[in-house]
Amino acid sequence: MKKMIAMLAVLPMMATAQYRSQVWSPDNGDGTYTNPVINADYSDPDVCVGASGEDYYMTASSFQCIPGLPILHSKDLVNWEIINYALKDKLYEGNAELIEHFNTPQHGNGVWAPSIRFHNGEYYIYWGDPDFGVYMVKTSDPAGEWSEPLCVIKGQGYIDTTPLWDEDGRCYMVNGWANSRSKFASVLTVREMSADGTKPIGQPVIVFDGNGNDNHTCEGPKFYKRDGWYWIMCPAGGVPTGFQLAMRSKSPYGPYEHKIVLAQGKTNINGPHQGGWVHTKYGEDWFVHFQDKEAYGRVVHLNPVDWSTGWPMMGKKGEPVTTYTKPKSSSSVVVNPVESDEFNAPVIGKQWQWQANYDEKFGVPTAFGTFRIYTSKMNPEWTNLWLVPNMLLQKTPADEFTVTAKLRMTSKADDQFGGLIMMGLDYSALVVKRVGSTFQLVQMTCKAADKGKAQTENVIATLKPTAEDHTEYRPGIHEDIYLRMKVKDSKLQYAYSLNGKKFTDCGDEFQMKEGKWIGAKFGFVAAESNAKADRGWVEADWIRVTKD
Repeated sequence: MKKMIAMLAVLPMMATAQYRSQVWSPDNGDGTYTNPVINADYSDPDVCVGASGEDYYMTASSFQCIPGLPILHSKDLVNWEIINYALKDKLYEGNAELIEHFNTPQHGNGVWAPSIRFHNGEYYIYWGDPDFGVYMVKTSDPAGEWSEPLCVIKGQGYIDTTPLWDEDGRCYMVNGWANSRSKFASVLTVREMSADGTKPIGQPVIVFDGNGNDNHTCEGPKFYKRDGWYWIMCPAGGVPTGFQLAMRSKSPYGPYEHKIVLAQGKTNINGPHQGGWVHTKYGEDWFVHFQDKEAYGRVVHLNPVDWSTGWPMMGKKGEPVTTYTKPKSSSSVVVNPVESDEFNAPVIGKQWQWQANYDEKFGVPTAFGTFRIYTSKMNPEWTNLWLVPNMLLQKTPADEFTVTAKLRMTSKADDQFGGLIMMGLDYSALVVKRVGSTFQLVQMTCKAADKGKAQTENVIATLKPTAEDHTEYRPGIHEDIYLRMKVKDSKLQYAYSLNGKKFTDCGDEFQMKEGKWIGAKFGFVAAESNAKADRGWVEADWIRVTKD
């Protein structure tokens, strides 16, 4: 009853308090911050200054996950919150062919390295889909509705696209190339676009070539203009070990001279590169970029930028900072991307994403302060959970954290299961699975899931149902349980409880593994192999992310 009352209270306004993480907050409360400013997998981040000059907006790669193109907001470049997604329920809304393509999980495909820009009163996001071309969405309000994706350039291989509107109104675009599709890489090209940025009117020109030298794997370019110079900032040298380049020219088509402006140096921050530069209304310059932390994904760092030499030297003399003075701003509010969820709202929380285009049979909020996830009908040929589309997942929020969930598994037929999962190229799940008139607590583990390897199942305990339907019409049995995962040093240990007070460690320790271009993600899974049975479901009451 308390959950129902709480949910009804939020229906009129849907306003939420600003969220403060228990496991990672970069704001030290003394005018300094500690990197990463977001300790979660926002790969290939880009930022822009909003219309007011007091607001900053970030987006990042979302690949096949939906909702896609996350929109984060900050007042000081340190404290960030998720406010929206530019792609809501389906990738490429309005394009029936591409919608069908992404109705099944397309791990690592889809939205690559977007750029976000504010131009003539509107916000634009461009991205390259390596299989289908360059796309754009726009809006006048980042927290509101975004336009349907428009194909700006059709074709394969285009990635990492950024527009630049010049003072004379002309528009140019820089992009990288995906070797997996084009069979060449490490070059950047620039072309002229129509003034509204909706179509190319010029041919691409190679302006930088990293082949055969230390600048291999140059990609993720961002395009700017400053003091009469055209600037392209891009990473090179490889994702986990590379560096950040800045290059300049008096013409958008080059030739460009270049310089390394950020590298690991003597720090322990590997591969500091690929991100966006912003100049603030207070006259400061900052660079937001990622660091690859393997299973934890590509986390977001903030470094100061010094232009005194004529080049944008980042961090402290070209090496990334760990702790530094916060940017000047009019706000001192501490806020972090949301993690825990009481499921009291009639909409999905902004931390959650599905593995493919959303179908309402995946799951929906309830009026009872829970979120229901129906069992996915697995193809009999599947050997593991890699292609299950309705996993409800979120990014890992810190190097060390504990996740506890209260849930009920409702089963209508044998072999229906549901519970918690840590998903990646390797995965592990702790689930409740129906076997006859009882349930089993099972750890499901798979290594090289993307390669089709079969999962293993370890039966931990047999559980009597906590409730049964006393009716002949489509009866079910239910199991109420608390599941827990403890994460430290990219290793995971499960535990469970029947009363929410005493937890028992269970299962084998699991070494987490990143996904396809993303970090490992955790959340809920519900599936079954019975094609004809009525679906079962997981009813998630709450999930809480804590220190211990």
